[in-house]
Amino acid sequence: QLQFVESGGGLVQPGGSLRLSCAASGIIFSINTMGWYRQAPGKERELVATITTSSITNYADSVKGRFTISRDNAKNTVYLQMSSLNPDDTAVYYCRSWRPAYWGQGTQVTVSS
Repeated sequence: QLQFVESGGGLVQPGGSLRLSCAASGIIFSINTMGWYRQAPGKERELVATITTSSITNYADSVKGRFTISRDNAKNTVYLQMSSLNPDDTAVYYCRSWRPAYWGQGTQVTVSS
C-alpha cells in the first residue's frame, strides 16, 4: 500500500529552523525523484525543492541558500532542512513522488513570533 508519512512541522520563530521528513512505503523509492511542495492559505501549491535519484537538487528561488533537500534510500526517506525561516514560509508542506505520482498528507509549518 502506497503511503507517505510526513513529520517535523510545527511552530517556529522567525530565524529558526525545522527539519521535515517524509517516509515512503509502497513505492520503489530509489528510482524516484522526490520533491517538496508547499501551499500557503489562499495561494496555489508551489514547488519548494526536488532531488533526483542521483541526488541532483533543484530549489525555488525563494528558498535557495536557506533550505536543503536530501534523501536516504536505505530508509526510504526524503528530508527538507529549513533554516532562516520567515513568516512567508508559513504553509502546509507536502512531499511527492513521480513514479507513480503521489502526494503525502502534508505537515503544517508556521513561522511566527
